[in-house]
Amino acid sequence: MQNAKDTFYEILRGRLAALNPQRTIVVRGTVRPGLLVDENELLTSVDLPDCFRLDWGELQVDGEGALPRVTMQCVLAYETAGTALNGGMDRGRLLAAMDEELQAAVRMCPQFAAKMNYAGLANGTAAVSMSTNIWWGDSVFGKTVVKDDRLARTATVAVMSYQETGEL
Repeated sequence: MQNAKDTFYEILRGRLAALNPQRTIVVRGTVRPGLLVDENELLTSVDLPDCFRLDWGELQVDGEGALPRVTMQCVLAYETAGTALNGGMDRGRLLAAMDEELQAAVRMCPQFAAKMNYAGLANGTAAVSMSTNIWWGDSVFGKTVVKDDRLARTATVAVMSYQETGEL
């Protein structure tokens, strides 16, 4: 499952960065594309505006076939306060722009990719292509939520893959 999660993150991060190179965040002094994976970051009580926060929700395993098929819910939370120049009165437009970016990134063809193993990156080796693919559905957008001066939304994407022998 970890390989499928890592692969989807890498694909989504690259697509979002290509669609809007200006959507960046600074994390521990490093400028990065505006997508965080909550389970990979230090705990913080601050919600960063104008970036996407990826978390993994419900997990289902179907063991009926030759390889178990895993379906994971990718949960993407994001929010904006608008711009200071407009006194935050443009926050609805900016939230809609984030909706469009996310939808475009998820629906960009193809909606599948070769599953990769990124475990070796910590040791300086390249990612390794695995035997199966990951694939995903379209984004399902939740309702707009008002959080003090910000507008927020959560979207989910079903990400599927086959669990290969020996894979965590």
